[in-house]
Amino acid sequence: MDYLLLLVSLIVILIGAEAFTNALEHLGERLKISEGVTGSIFAAVGTALPEAMVPIIAILGGAASSQRVGEEVGVGAILGAPMMLSTLSIFLMAYFAARRRGWAGDFTPERSGFQRDLSWFLAAFSLGVIAMFVPIEQTLTRGVIGISLVLMYFFYIMLTLRASAGLVNEGHGTEAEAPLYLSKLHLPENLLTILAQLGLGFGAIIAGAHGFVAGVEHISVLLGMSALALSLLVIPVATELPEKVNSILWIRRGKDTLAFGNITGAMVFQGSILPALGVMLTPWQPTPDVLLGAGLTLLASLWLFLMHRRGTLRPIHMVFNGLCYFAYFTVLVF
Repeated sequence: MDYLLLLVSLIVILIGAEAFTNALEHLGERLKISEGVTGSIFAAVGTALPEAMVPIIAILGGAASSQRVGEEVGVGAILGAPMMLSTLSIFLMAYFAARRRGWAGDFTPERSGFQRDLSWFLAAFSLGVIAMFVPIEQTLTRGVIGISLVLMYFFYIMLTLRASAGLVNEGHGTEAEAPLYLSKLHLPENLLTILAQLGLGFGAIIAGAHGFVAGVEHISVLLGMSALALSLLVIPVATELPEKVNSILWIRRGKDTLAFGNITGAMVFQGSILPALGVMLTPWQPTPDVLLGAGLTLLASLWLFLMHRRGTLRPIHMVFNGLCYFAYFTVLVF
């Protein structure tokens, strides 16, 4: 039954992701915003918010008797999501792109937005890692770091929105390829219908993700995984990866800016807002498993940044990102 639940949940996620991306393209086109804003802010934050509740509930909602377990799950979910996004999600997106373009084909995400996303992620996530070495007794220092992480995300959003108008004028505006699906039911293609389809698609993604999480949790219990290993590996895959179907759909249609922005924008959100919560509300200590995951996350993200900065970005380059995830999975499980 657990495997059947996984299959049904994935089908629901696929349907929801298709409806969500279609509506989001129409929303971006109607609002006359750039693909960078649509992918890096709207899509990224919209799909990341439900998963953000996992560490929040784990940290704030646990009973006193299970506080340590709650903190482990919270810290693991906070650090596991950026690790999974920068490694496994990037690799899977590249794999599906390579099936059409070949492993030596070029990716062409809008250059300034891609560099901005990765730069801000590397800066924010590095600050979060440095905070692990600040003693828990130094609450003022930790508080300053936590607030700084929140402010960094605020400034990132301001810069992304400020660049939107210029990018639209340069031909990077969001454009919808297919008609709005709800319009096929003879509904008017207006803002209300777009928002309705966006909500339906988003709801299907959440429902499918919840079913996926339940199935994976049952299977992980049978495997005898610890709370930290579960939160670092299984929870991010179960909650984040299915929604990156949006990026796979976009990359197969040649919408590289939207596809990459959906992932890199989520990385900025997950690498700044949630670590701020971890810094201020958990011990946030540099255990070996945590440091290894954080180090591989930074390595995979820096590799992606450097490959794009030198002028070429191809699916073959992202095999390295997949190997980083495989290495971490091997260490934790075996």
